[in-house]
Amino acid sequence: MANPNGCVAIYPGTFDPLTNGHVSLVRRALKIFGTIIVAVAADSGKTPLFSRDERVAIAEEVFGDEPQVMVEGFDGLLVNYVEKRRADVIVRGLRAVSDFEYEFQLALMNRRLKRHIETVFIMTDYRWLYISSTIIKEAVRLGGDIRGLVPRLVLERLCERYGVPLPRGPVEGE
Repeated sequence: MANPNGCVAIYPGTFDPLTNGHVSLVRRALKIFGTIIVAVAADSGKTPLFSRDERVAIAEEVFGDEPQVMVEGFDGLLVNYVEKRRADVIVRGLRAVSDFEYEFQLALMNRRLKRHIETVFIMTDYRWLYISSTIIKEAVRLGGDIRGLVPRLVLERLCERYGVPLPRGPVEGE
């Protein structure tokens, strides 16, 4: 059940590709915040596999049945985007201690730039601790079966992009 709280939170990232860890974090954040804006970054210093428009379209389709989730692309400084959207909070996911150090630095810089914007960290569900978009892409590129780690739509797009067959049969471990 979605939280009736009117607070708007921004969940930024490249989402290249969107994983079940990202989806889980958004759905869990909805228990705390009234609206989540999945903000798909154009400029992250990474070279994405999918264009920003493709990543936005994928996320829109994945969250299409969730009226409290909006998806938008953005570029430039995150805190400026957050302020423009009149949001209250930046939501970030943490998988491991290594994530914390980097995310802590970002949160402190964001706080320095715009003191009124808060950052809230949500721990990743234990099922998704070991996955990242980078690991997912590498596994697919080398022919690995990632079913159950990404939404079906993402699996199809990744297999198409890398020119590998779509895995068939039951998902191992589920």
